[in-house]
Amino acid sequence: MSDMTQRKPEIPETEQPDQQQPRKSGATRRGGGDPSSRGRTTIADGVVEKIAGLAARDVLGVHAMGSGISRTFGAVRDRVPGGGSKSVTRGVKAEVGEVQTALDLEIVVDYGVSIADVARDVRENVIAAVERMTGLEVVEVNIAVSDVKLPEEEDDEPESRLQ
Repeated sequence: MSDMTQRKPEIPETEQPDQQQPRKSGATRRGGGDPSSRGRTTIADGVVEKIAGLAARDVLGVHAMGSGISRTFGAVRDRVPGGGSKSVTRGVKAEVGEVQTALDLEIVVDYGVSIADVARDVRENVIAAVERMTGLEVVEVNIAVSDVKLPEEEDDEPESRLQ
């Protein structure tokens, strides 16, 4: 007669559950896991605003950023010694979350350009720059065209008195 007792299949020692394996000396890992999961990165609204402001200004057809009043105040502030340099965030407002951001831009376009084309190009350039540099998903870029710069108009920013 044959033996009727059943035998458990043999599991190699490394696969046996609930058994601690002795660690080999010199092979200890510190921390464990992906380094990108060991902490949190936060990006300030102002950082995203600067990136978006510079990206928007790079588009052909964008004359300036911001409304007439903010540009006027900015021009006066720029003329005051120690008043700071031109603000790259003028005309840009960002709301930044943990993984997404939304942007509002206020632009002045040059006369004669297609506003729809300029707005599309600004949107594409801003989204590409912000997503590439921050890793945030840009969920929307709202663009308000507040003025058109006519060729014969003087700039709102006064000329420097220095020659």
